[in-house]
Amino acid sequence: MKKTVLAVASLSIAIFVSGCASVPMATPEADAIAKQFVVDPAKANIYVYRSETMGAAVKMPVLIDNVSVGDTAAKTYIYRQVTPGEHVITSKTENDATLSVNAEPGRNYFVWQEVKMGAFAARSALHLVDESKGHEGVAECKLVQ
Repeated sequence: MKKTVLAVASLSIAIFVSGCASVPMATPEADAIAKQFVVDPAKANIYVYRSETMGAAVKMPVLIDNVSVGDTAAKTYIYRQVTPGEHVITSKTENDATLSVNAEPGRNYFVWQEVKMGAFAARSALHLVDESKGHEGVAECKLVQ
């Protein structure tokens, strides 16, 4: 019995230590440029960030208008320039969380991808946050390629 408990505990520690999801990362230069928050006056910028470490072992696919724009991992963000108008952001996890953003030209939009506990896998929620909170959240993260 002690050997079984020790084996399970060792396996749990190994999973915890090595359990961070890996996603392709952008260069530090691209990250620095995106964090300047410069907006083309004819476009809008959407930042989807995941500033939490909860669910670090899970990649979370993100779509904008049903087109994959990448996966987030803990402490990462996705940046996309979009045309003005209505855009639907989707976080595909145990549930599909969606958020509509009516993007106006010359503006930045920040979406916090919240990680939640699920029954069988991680769940998520998407929250449109103000520019100040968005800047802080993105600053804690690194850009996904």
